[in-house]
Amino acid sequence: MTQETLPSWSALRAHYEQIRDERLRDWFAPANDPAPTRAERFTLGGGGLTIDFSKNRVTGETLGLLTQLARDAGVEARRDAVFAGDIVNPTEGRAALHTALRSLDPSAPHHQQIAAERAKMTAFANQVREGKWRGYSGKPIRHIVNIGIGGSDLGPKMVCHALHHLADPQISTHFVSNVDGADLSRVLEKIDAETTLAIIVSKTFTTLETMTNARSLRDWIVHSGCPEEELHRHFVGVSANPEEVVRFGIAKDNVFEMWDWVGGRYSLWSAVGLSIMLSVGPENFDALLAGAAGMDDHFRDAPLETNLPVLMALLGIWYRDIFASQSVLVAPYSEALHYLPSYLQQLEMESNGKSARLDGKPVSEATAAIIWGEPGTNGQHAFFQMLHQGPTLIPIDFIAVLTPEHRLVGHHAKLLANCFAQSEALMLGRTLEEARKVAGPGKEDLAPHLSFPGNRPSTTILLDALTPAALGALIALYEQKVLVQAAIWNINPFDQYGVELGKVLGKVVEADLEAAAGSDAAGKHDSSTAALIARARALLAPSTPPAR
Repeated sequence: MTQETLPSWSALRAHYEQIRDERLRDWFAPANDPAPTRAERFTLGGGGLTIDFSKNRVTGETLGLLTQLARDAGVEARRDAVFAGDIVNPTEGRAALHTALRSLDPSAPHHQQIAAERAKMTAFANQVREGKWRGYSGKPIRHIVNIGIGGSDLGPKMVCHALHHLADPQISTHFVSNVDGADLSRVLEKIDAETTLAIIVSKTFTTLETMTNARSLRDWIVHSGCPEEELHRHFVGVSANPEEVVRFGIAKDNVFEMWDWVGGRYSLWSAVGLSIMLSVGPENFDALLAGAAGMDDHFRDAPLETNLPVLMALLGIWYRDIFASQSVLVAPYSEALHYLPSYLQQLEMESNGKSARLDGKPVSEATAAIIWGEPGTNGQHAFFQMLHQGPTLIPIDFIAVLTPEHRLVGHHAKLLANCFAQSEALMLGRTLEEARKVAGPGKEDLAPHLSFPGNRPSTTILLDALTPAALGALIALYEQKVLVQAAIWNINPFDQYGVELGKVLGKVVEADLEAAAGSDAAGKHDSSTAALIARARALLAPSTPPAR
């Protein structure tokens, strides 16, 4: 049975027709909002987070229909299969056990293997942080350079930035992902080869961007004076292909394992998070895992009606498929969460950006929404104009941290005030009559420009403080949201074949770009691509080794 054939789906569409013209501001009007208030009824907690769902265009009946849809679609069975270690990634024949990486349950799948690898990570991190692991000249490590891309970069970078207030002040952490040499060059300007430790993160250890950057960094360190036989002091690898890591030149003892039952975008909880542990320490890394495990427990145990990841997912279905909204804005009112929107872009769009169901047939409804965002208050001076007065409905996730991680006086109240005021303004809007009063006598023509349609939905996620545990819970909230939506759409959120075709063609194009003068690429490509290659070849200068 597919999504559109479920009785609950038909009921949900009929319900939408009944309430589509209802207005949020009317539901919040005192006459229509008796105790317990709408905010009290629609604000829920779990896994260490509090979420206010009240500014969404839903009623109690809506949520009842949505949770029935989740039951009809088999969400609970799919959830249980993931935790049990069943094959939930059928196209690749794999389990998806990122939850096991943070589980405290000794009976969880692969528990001993995971615990052993984490113990190895902890011992290594303590050596580096205590100054016992030294570079080729005997100096302690002061710079960590994480080289990876996608899930090998976005998650660790996001967490290290978010928990910067807990980082070891003697160690700077840098991230390189783009094959554009400018990315690595800017990092080389900030580091010292004698005190640099590189973490090369790649499941296959053949990823084009990652290995290109890794080789260039290795050459730079050698050119800076490091003997080849001392490179083991400066390089470690994280991979599911240890033989390839050793072939690259990294010592066998410096290899940390990742597994094929964990997808890249779900992997920061594994040795992929080694840069996190080096930055904030093993105890804080363990707290990050514990926070995620707490959200996992909530997701597994809470009824669907009060289950935070389930409700987040169902609201996404409601707006994507019923309202035909195309995107979701993630607006963290926290500079520390600067990289959260880009991390969630990969998590949600690479997972659920699919057009084939599990049975191979085309999906019947739209799947992943476009995820985008920017920290507040910056976004208010950029794209919030469109959110307030543009014609497009864009649901918003506001994320607020109630306790600041800094000591500057007078900033945090202003930050929170902006966050809460934006969700209120988007919900209330301003009628034309109200706009005329704002414009004043003789300026009635200005009123249409001062009116706001309102009725724009938003969810507000509250963290008491930006602790490792709270951050872990927040990440797990979105991970489990993805799983629920995939179950309803009947798609596989754990493969990513869509990234492969461009890589395959990229190798052909690269060969043509670097071919000897006089070689003709026209026969291999369409006329546009062939012309682009020809123009680039005319100007492409030979690569030069990085400056010392």
